[in-house]
Amino acid sequence: MMILTNALSQPFSLKTLSLKNRIVMAPMTRNFAPEGIPGEANATYYRRRAEADVGLILSEGTVIDRPASRNMPGIPFFHGEAALAGWKQVIDGVHAAGGRMGPQIWHVGSVKGPGDWEPEASLIESPSGLEAPGKPRGHAMTEEDIADTIAAFARAAADAKRLGFDTFELHGAHGYLIDQFFWSGTNLRTDRYGGASIRERSRFAVEVVKAARQAVGPDFPIILRLSQWKQQEYTARLAETPDAMTDWLLPLVEAGVDILHCSQRRFWEPEFPEVDGADGLNFAGWAKKLTGAATISVGSVGLSSDFLGSFQGEGSATQGLDDLVRRLERQEFDLVAVGRALLSDPQWATKTLRADTAALKDFSPAAMMELV
Repeated sequence: MMILTNALSQPFSLKTLSLKNRIVMAPMTRNFAPEGIPGEANATYYRRRAEADVGLILSEGTVIDRPASRNMPGIPFFHGEAALAGWKQVIDGVHAAGGRMGPQIWHVGSVKGPGDWEPEASLIESPSGLEAPGKPRGHAMTEEDIADTIAAFARAAADAKRLGFDTFELHGAHGYLIDQFFWSGTNLRTDRYGGASIRERSRFAVEVVKAARQAVGPDFPIILRLSQWKQQEYTARLAETPDAMTDWLLPLVEAGVDILHCSQRRFWEPEFPEVDGADGLNFAGWAKKLTGAATISVGSVGLSSDFLGSFQGEGSATQGLDDLVRRLERQEFDLVAVGRALLSDPQWATKTLRADTAALKDFSPAAMMELV
């Protein structure tokens, strides 16, 4: 247990970001911001985790200034005077509790949300007017749309720094807009934002990163969340080999990304088992090896099953962290993101760092329906 505590309790620093431990609260969509404005309930929700020893909090996805950037009515904005004032309240509360935080900056692209609410159909945008391969939804972005979207990401990055956040994360995973450019199944463009290779299809993301870097300067850390899997197709893969992964990730790091947040459903699964075996590096491990960037590993940390069951009303039992700790100790990755375990148990980080595993709570899907 002392090995566990020591591994996760080590401080971490990169540029202007200094964290007291290696535990990150993963971004989780909550849909509890009426009219897109975060309020006191949202501020309390994040402050409670900061008070309970989370090293870095990444907010739920908060959307840029584009007409159809969100797909649920309670997703918060990261633009406009009222929403930014709400986020100022959030970060001030986290800092008062001794925490560090970054907003996750998001555009959902053409992905439909659950339920009946949706933006005006004519405003829904994506690389090629597809929600998934062969499934039309919305319109293909013009080059003007793309330029305006890149500028909106950059404004959000600048606002994150201006409001006092410690970093920010670009959401480039899970089949949303940036990821739709990466994915050959949803990017059929024949201009400079498309192409047969992952390197070519990464141009949009590279330009977003470069614009954000220019907006915040050289010393403010930029995180980028990435995934092979898509919510539209859980078995999708952008990079089948380490060489393809280098072509995908290295240009993003060269453009200005400091930390790659590598989302996979189960952190313990090897990314390329055919290369280094069943106990090989996971996604975050390979990303760090290939690019030299710091990485965050995530995927069912502390729980016995992945997130899919939670959407079907299934709970998940607490799970030991021995394998996670071994990987962290050998520096396979730098930080560990925890999602659902922190929804059910705001005290998860404190209990884990104190090795009080008997006090940890199982995950209940009811936690997804409330802001605690």
